[in-house]
Amino acid sequence: MDNWNDLRVVLAIARARGLAGAALGLGIDHSTVFRRLNALEERLGVRLFERLAGGCYEPTPAGALMVTTAERMEDEALALDRAITGRDHRLTGRLRVTSSETLAYRTLTRHLAEFRGEHPGITVELVIENRILSLSRREADIALRPIRPRESDLWGRKLSDVAWTLYGSPTYLASRGGPLSGPAELARHSVIGWEETARGILAADWIGETAPEAAVVFRTNSLISQLVATRAGIGLALLPCYLGDGDPELVRALETPLAEMSGELWIVTHEDLKGTARVRAFFDLVGSGLAAERGRFEGQGGAG
Repeated sequence: MDNWNDLRVVLAIARARGLAGAALGLGIDHSTVFRRLNALEERLGVRLFERLAGGCYEPTPAGALMVTTAERMEDEALALDRAITGRDHRLTGRLRVTSSETLAYRTLTRHLAEFRGEHPGITVELVIENRILSLSRREADIALRPIRPRESDLWGRKLSDVAWTLYGSPTYLASRGGPLSGPAELARHSVIGWEETARGILAADWIGETAPEAAVVFRTNSLISQLVATRAGIGLALLPCYLGDGDPELVRALETPLAEMSGELWIVTHEDLKGTARVRAFFDLVGSGLAAERGRFEGQGGAG
């Protein structure tokens, strides 16, 4: 084995469990991945993957050994990249930030505009992603996360607690007897919920446990789509207060935020990158700007 690109192909296939996903991750076409894998197996004289039903690729013992080696090499390469980047004292270059769609829609972009004004040499790439991206693998340089990070190699700080409650349009609530006195009253309302495949999302689980199945009349995996549906009067939605309170077309259907739905907002980076000038500048300006809006995140401003 004298070609790192061969190992990258094997690693990509193992992670994606197929050729199509590997091609997407590597930025090459499906046929190229197929040819490179076949050529590698022929050169080594060993099969690296079992081709299973449905196009799934499962590593053989030889393939698993190669995957383990590739992961070690990738870790070393990423560590070197982070170490070099961590010594970068220039306020220029690319800064890749990941955030949820709701934070970007309602609050974050204003602070990014201010950041760009202060640091025009830094190009911000904002990745709207509700899943947790890997900072160790440089999928992002900075993450704004709704949960406390568990990885030991991350560094950051909590910016605020995040309150949630139920919202509706004034017209809808007027037609259905006004605000709720408690979550149990969802049974007499139309409810906007999540797709049935959404599991492990706190808001989706709460709706699933609290609202009767028959009450859920509209489902979407996007909180912004839930917001728009609530504006249209389709029903009530469970939204973070910084999203719902800031919308003039919505009011709180339940005045008090739900204690069991209380979340957090964190800003984090990899510990190797905390000394990078671009990262420090983002923490100082955007992180501090978001922290200054703690009252909005914690639902202290009331309904809009």
